[in-house]
This record gives sequence, C-alpha cells and structure tokens, in this order.
Amino acid sequence: MDKIIYYNSSLPRAGSTLLQNIIGQNPEIYVTPTSGLNDLISVSRDTFSNSQSFKAQDPNLMSKAYINFCRYGIQGFFKSITEKPYVLDKSRGWGIEYNLLEKIFPNPKVVCVVRDIRSIYSSMEKNFRKNPHKNSGIQDFNELIGTTLDKRIDNWGVSQPIGISMDRLKDMIQQGIDKKTLFIRYEDLMSNPIEEIKRFYDYIGLEFYVKHNFENIEQLTQENDVIHGIFGDHKLRKEFKKLPDDYNEILGVEISQKIKDHYQNHLWDCEVMQCVAATIYGLLKTSTDAGAE
Repeated sequence: MDKIIYYNSSLPRAGSTLLQNIIGQNPEIYVTPTSGLNDLISVSRDTFSNSQSFKAQDPNLMSKAYINFCRYGIQGFFKSITEKPYVLDKSRGWGIEYNLLEKIFPNPKVVCVVRDIRSIYSSMEKNFRKNPHKNSGIQDFNELIGTTLDKRIDNWGVSQPIGISMDRLKDMIQQGIDKKTLFIRYEDLMSNPIEEIKRFYDYIGLEFYVKHNFENIEQLTQENDVIHGIFGDHKLRKEFKKLPDDYNEILGVEISQKIKDHYQNHLWDCEVMQCVAATIYGLLKTSTDAGAE
C-alpha cells in the first residue's frame, strides 16, 4: 500500500524538530530528521531539465515519465525505511516545491512552523557563542570569527539559514501557496500544544492521537549534528519548558528593534506581506513562551 506523505517545511530554529518528535509519538506516523529527499528530487529535476538525452525525446512523454519517476521513487524510498502508513518528511525546501509536489501527489499537505524572527536570530547567536571552536557547517567559519554581532546578523539575514528561508517564505506567499499551508506559531505550540497539534491533525485529515505526551518527548529523529556545524542543534528537551524571551538580552534592545523594523518595513513592504507579518506568522508580536534555544 502506498504511503501518505506530509511535509514539514519550517523556518530555522523555529521548532520543526520539536513538531517532528511530537507527531512521531503516533505509532502510525513515521517522522524523519532533516531529510535529503528534497535534495534528491532537485538533483533529478536538474538532470531531467538539462540532459540532452531527455531533451531529444517527446517533451510531454518525458514530463509524464519524470513525475512518475518522482512518485514511485518517493514511495520506494519510504517503503524501504518504514512499514508505517503515514510519513512526515522534514525539509525547509518543500514549501517552494509545492507546485511540483501537487503534480506528484495531488493536494499535498505542508506544515510550516514559524517563530518571532528576533528569537530565531537570538537562537542562532547563542549557538554561535556556545560553539566558538566548531565550523559553522553552512558558512565559511572565517566569515563569522572576528565579526561583530551586527555583521553576523546581516550575514544570516542575507544567506543561510535565515535569509534563504525568508525568501522562500515570501515566494510561497506571492504564489498563493500560503493559503494551502498550515502555519503553526512556535509560541502558540509552546503555550497550547494540544490545541496546535489538533490543528495539525485536522489539516492532514487524521484523527487526533490522544496519547501524545508533552511531559516526556522522546527524541525519535536522530542525525549527526557535526555535519550541520554549529547551527545543527537538533537535540530536544524531554518536556515543554517555557523560557522567557531573551532576544533583548542576547542581541541587545537596539539590534532587536532593528530586526523588527527591517522585517516590518523592508522585506514586508507589500500589503500581503504586512498582513502575513501581523497575522499569520505573528513575527512582530511579543512572544510569550520562547522555549527553544
């Protein structure tokens, strides 16, 4: 029987790993760590688009063949990994791949966990300070060592991981994909986990799993964080622990305000983006339970 696959395409440092391991408590759902499946699809698409062998054949026939290649490849990928009927695959790239996913599996379900952007930057900076001896994994470490906090903020905001993630998010909204996506605010997940997880089940069309245990969350997703560098912190606390907002303490009041103003007045300069910032994402709200580091 074919697997039914859902997609977790969230902002960095926003609680995507937490969501995976909560949902993974359901014995019917297999949850992935940071998945390479999206990369496989991207690489195969590049080959399909650029290969002279494919170009020389009937384009309509080859397009149909490629979609089936992806469909059966993804099914085979997960059938070799798990016997569970449902899968929640995690990759930040799935959101902007919605149109392709829709051709492969009609009506794909994509969930995006978002968080006050200031807390995301604060989490990044805390990881940087905790691991000064480690390579960043996603960036040339020499670009960060010896820099000021301001320059690190600017660096993360225009490149990996925050800049590209926010650009993808903006593209999703401009394409109207956000209307088909479930957004979960990290702050809401921490404050009202049952309510937010029920929203997830309603969205994917499954019955709520009543045995979810938020007091003891076992780490089901395992990955080698050394590969991801200093920003590859995917370890969970076993229980929900509400921590106060600390972005003013970590980043300083001036830089925190600068970040807020930047996303409110610059990146979110069109009406739809302002609406998103103020309502769907709550990026500009005062978060109440910024519990993840």
